[in-house]
Amino acid sequence: MTVRVRRVYDPPEPDDGVRVLVDRLWPRGLSKDAARVDEWPKALTPSTELRRWYHAQEDTADSYEEFRRRYEAELAAPEAAESLDALRELVGRGPVTLLSATKSPDHSHASVLVELLTSGREPQAVA
Repeated sequence: MTVRVRRVYDPPEPDDGVRVLVDRLWPRGLSKDAARVDEWPKALTPSTELRRWYHAQEDTADSYEEFRRRYEAELAAPEAAESLDALRELVGRGPVTLLSATKSPDHSHASVLVELLTSGREPQAVA
């Protein structure tokens, strides 16, 4: 099972497998031909409210952990959970590259998705 994260602005590579855009908004200045996106499951992306909240925070471990908690709660919702299951099926068939415009993939929603996909763990809803 191969899941990796790359910036959507990087040129496609032969071993990318299925290229999945995991951002809610289309990346600025990038044509659809250049991006070579195979899937764009918007239900897997953080809500606009959560994105705005996270970008307004200082970049600290605490803010990322709170973002992770809130994002997992969003992923536990029925539509997002269905999209996550579909993405798991893709991963089971071959390599998948998650694409994002984020400059810091290690502290983004893409890293949360990779962890959920590779661990088989289900997202945790907020109690």
